[in-house]
Amino acid sequence: MSFAELGLTPELLRAVAEQGYTTPTPIQRQAIPAVLADRDVLAGAQTGTGKTAAFILPILQKLGAPPARAPRALVLTPTRELAAQIAESARCYGKYLDFRTLVVFGGVNIKQQILNLRGGCDLLIATPGRLLDLADQGVADLRAVRCLVLDEADRMLDMGFIPAIKRVLKLLPRERQNLMFSATYTAEVRELASRILRNPASIEVAAPNATAERVDHQVYRVAKDHKRHLLAHLIDAGNWHQVLVFTRTKHGANRLTKQLQSTGILATAIHGNKSQAARTKALHDFKTNKVTALVATEVAARGLDIKELPHVVNYDLPNVPENYIHRIGRTARAGGSGQAVSLVSPDEAPLLKDIEALLRRKLPVTALPVFKC
Repeated sequence: MSFAELGLTPELLRAVAEQGYTTPTPIQRQAIPAVLADRDVLAGAQTGTGKTAAFILPILQKLGAPPARAPRALVLTPTRELAAQIAESARCYGKYLDFRTLVVFGGVNIKQQILNLRGGCDLLIATPGRLLDLADQGVADLRAVRCLVLDEADRMLDMGFIPAIKRVLKLLPRERQNLMFSATYTAEVRELASRILRNPASIEVAAPNATAERVDHQVYRVAKDHKRHLLAHLIDAGNWHQVLVFTRTKHGANRLTKQLQSTGILATAIHGNKSQAARTKALHDFKTNKVTALVATEVAARGLDIKELPHVVNYDLPNVPENYIHRIGRTARAGGSGQAVSLVSPDEAPLLKDIEALLRRKLPVTALPVFKC
């Protein structure tokens, strides 16, 4: 199947082709026709499956012309990075269309966002908190929204955004199209879906552990105090040029970054306490290979779009086993392969068992190499 068979306009097909895409992914094949047919959608899809294009392409087509003052489509997303990436995708796919996209999120000066909103937009991409700040100031008029997207709904619930989402819903017209994308279907996600969606098209593009099957898993059992030395050895000995490292805390991310830097490894950290400018620079430096290691916390890394990432390291195992799948989903994207390395200290053995139970497989334990401590 080609993108042309999905019913997209020539302008969108031209932009898609220029991005190098020829065949739609499974989520795109199912979601694009449903959205174009005005159906509500409940989709189970992880980052890396092509889900952004699955809702952005049909929304752009439905926006039509001419441009409007108030947004007619609203995308809510949990993090600043994901919001910025969705906005960039919209601009790339919509380069031959006459429409305006705005993105608003916290961590930056609100004044410029107010000026931008007063200038009008057709598609608004926002994090819930900043959107409500702008609505409270009377500059975010959502009464013309005809399509609402909740992206990474499970992550928004995990981050405590339910009260904010409920407030946003009250600002929207009752008659609208609703699209919800979630990597997992928890009870909370299903309850939210039942409240918002009407007779949705239900789309499930892969089993929860599908990404895990394409990943080369490696587990090293190592003392907690030796983890940083082992990681430095793996990076140097393996000549790794790009590795995303997960820590459990912001403080741990900062500490590990400094430790890697002290060994001569170019490293930078990304987490919620960093300014938006610092986070944007860290991601840019990592993507352009100016730094080798990007040390991140769970929330900061969710939604990062890094193509062909070869290595992901779980420096600290996640407390929630499903988050292991989210983490390693940074590699093995769009059908590719990758390597996931987990450094497991004795106290983390129960967390490893939980992950293996979720994956329904034992993860291979690799013998420790000789490294300096």
